[in-house]
Amino acid sequence: MILSDTRIRAAMDEGRIVIRPFDPECLGTNSYDVHLGPYLSIYQDAALDARRPNAVTEFRIPKSGFVLVPGQLYLGVTEEYTETHGFVPFLEGKSSVGRLGIDIHSTAGKGDEGFCNYWTLEMSVKIPVRIYAGMPVGQLIYFEISGAVERSYSRKRSAKYRTVSRHPTPSRMYLNFRTPRADPPPRRPGSRARRRSKG
Repeated sequence: MILSDTRIRAAMDEGRIVIRPFDPECLGTNSYDVHLGPYLSIYQDAALDARRPNAVTEFRIPKSGFVLVPGQLYLGVTEEYTETHGFVPFLEGKSSVGRLGIDIHSTAGKGDEGFCNYWTLEMSVKIPVRIYAGMPVGQLIYFEISGAVERSYSRKRSAKYRTVSRHPTPSRMYLNFRTPRADPPPRRPGSRARRRSKG
C-alpha cells in the first residue's frame, strides 16, 4: 500500500520519515518531489572494473547549467537528506524529467527500510539535455512494509552505503568480492610423524 500525503505527514510527525529540507509545496498526493543536488561525478576510465574501486571526477553544476550527453553515465545526488523507518521508499523519475529523455537511475529505484542518507542518482540521457542544480528530478513514494524487520539497513554491517554524504557515491561493488584466504603452508612429509614420536 502506498502512503498518501496525510500518511506521509503523519509519519514525519512520528519521526518515521525524515526529509530535509522539507517544503510542503513539494508534497504530492502520494509522493514527495526531490531535487537535484549541486554535484555531479563521472568515472575517469572508459572501462570499469567491478572488483576494484573506480576513480571519479566530481564537479559542481554551474549556475548556467550543464549539458548531459548520451553515452555517458553521470552520478548525481539529491538535494534532500532522507530517513525511512518502518516503510520501503522508492525513488522514481518525474514524468516531466522522463519526457526530456532523462533517466535518473539505472536499477536502484528501491531503497531499504532504515536507509538514512542522500540518494545517489545514476543519470543518463537519450539526447543532450541541459540540467540545473535544484531542479525537481524525482519523487519519493513510500510503501507499507509487511512484518517485522530483523535488521534495519542502517544497522547492517554489510550495508555499503551507510556513510552519510552530500556528494554522489560511486559503486562499492568491489566490497562484495572478499579477499580469498591464503592457503596454509605445505606440510613437509613426515613432520606429523616426528611430532608424535616426541610425545
